[in-house]
Formats: sequence, structure tokens, C-alpha cells
Amino acid sequence: MTQHDAPSLPTHRPGASGQTPADPDTSGPSRTRRPWMPTLLYSLGFLAVYLLAICTPWGQRVENALFDLGTDNREEAWIYPLSGAAYGSTPLPPMELSAKPTLMVGLAVIVVITLVRRCWWQGCAALGVVILTTGGKVVLNSTLPRPDLVGAPENLLDQGFPSGHTAIPAALTLAAVLVASPRVRPYAVTAGVLWLACIAAYSATMGGHRPSEVLGAALLACACYSLATWLSPAPAPDATRSPRALPAITLTLASAVALASAARNDTLTGSLVSAATAFVCAALVWHAAVGRPAHHAPA
Repeated sequence: MTQHDAPSLPTHRPGASGQTPADPDTSGPSRTRRPWMPTLLYSLGFLAVYLLAICTPWGQRVENALFDLGTDNREEAWIYPLSGAAYGSTPLPPMELSAKPTLMVGLAVIVVITLVRRCWWQGCAALGVVILTTGGKVVLNSTLPRPDLVGAPENLLDQGFPSGHTAIPAALTLAAVLVASPRVRPYAVTAGVLWLACIAAYSATMGGHRPSEVLGAALLACACYSLATWLSPAPAPDATRSPRALPAITLTLASAVALASAARNDTLTGSLVSAATAFVCAALVWHAAVGRPAHHAPA
């Protein structure tokens, strides 16, 4: 008998100090109830980035100046040999033409893990996160206007908000949270966050996307993930015990990967801005995946 209307008050009763309540009815739904606020916050963040960076003259001027830094001399980027832009080179997924194959392989892996672990609702939610993020990126690219408020050159007027290359690792990383086993989950997220930091820095430093477009992709993925977990009838992911130092190690490595992937020989400013953008993306996805205690059932 679950009491849905029981007030969320402390279970301590006078005269019962030091005793643990044995009534199972006082727990239950509140342990796996997912908050709706993160979905709203990520969505508002996505909207704010779009409005400030794309719909204001000063936002356009700043980003156009940064964007111009990496368009003419792509070979100056340290990551250029791995980008797939060099003749005969193999791109690091999902760079260049490897984007669609990477997405298809990621979806196939989610399906296989879902079948093996028989986590049906979690698997459907994971597929929903990836499809909604990547599909939403396509829709938004074609519907969100980019007004020219500063008389920019024609080559700077293409719509690329949000970034599709950044959306793929962000979505696949968050999908892994839903289908991975509790022991593997924190390490899968760590690997995904480092991958995201590399791709986000690449997208910004190679002149393919503005910082706002890269950041918008991470926010879109986080919004889709929090929406999927909020709507899913599946239980919340099991509480996961991971090394206490793992968050600090992950974010430190993410910053190093972002700096290395964003480094250029011709502009320090562009390198630092691209690295900072990539690190923020990695931190957002890490926080969405494992950084919210309310997302896990307490022990």
C-alpha cells in the first residue's frame, strides 16, 4: 500500500531516537521520482545561447571574429591529421564522413546491449535520446533563423546551430548511462566525456562551428536525456559506487583533451576559446549523467 499523498517530512518521531522506521510505506515512489527541473533548465540554457549568440549584434560580431580565425588555415590545428580533412587520412569518429556510420554503430550497440541485459524501457529511452538529439539537430538547423545583423560575409551566414558532430558523442554518452551496467556506467561516461571534449574542440577550432553551436549541441543532448529519464516508466538507474576521485580525474583529463584538440599554431585566443567551449560541453554532459544525486535511488 503506497501512500502517494504522504507529506515529505522527516521520519523521526519523538521517543524513537536512534531507531530506523520499519514501515515500508514511507519510502517508495520518492526514491525513484525524477525531477523535471533539469529539463527546463537545459532547455532555457539552449534558448539563451541561441538568443544571445545569434540574435544579438554583439554576439554575432564576437563569434564571427572567432569563426574567421579557423577557416583559412585549417592545417594549423594540431588535430588536423586526425580530422579526415587531410588527403588520404582516416577521420576520428564522427569527424567528416564518419558521422553517419558512427551514429549507426552507436544505435546498433544500444540495441545489442538492450537485448543482452533485457533492459527494455532503458533501451527505448536510450534510443529516444539519440534519435531525438540528432533528429532535433536536423530540424533546428532548418528552422531556426540566423539573421544577419552586422553585415557579415556570405560565408558566415550558414546556419549550423546546433552542431551535429558534437551532438553525436554527447547523445551516445548519455544513452550509455541508461543501458550500461552499474559497474561499467561511470567508466563508460568518462570515456564518452573525453570523446566529447575532443570532438567539441575539433568542431570549434577547425572553423566548422561557432562556440555557440557546439555548446548548443551539448545542451540539446542534456535536455533530451533529462526529458527521456523524466518520462520513462523504468526505475531510476541503480546507485553506482565509483572511485571518489573519478569526477576530478575525468574533468581534469577532459580539460587536457580539450586543450590539445583545440590547439592551433596561428591563434592562441581561438585555441583557448575552443578549449573552454569543449570543456563546458564535457562538464555539462558529465553533470547530466552522474552529477545529480537525485537521479539515483539512495542507498
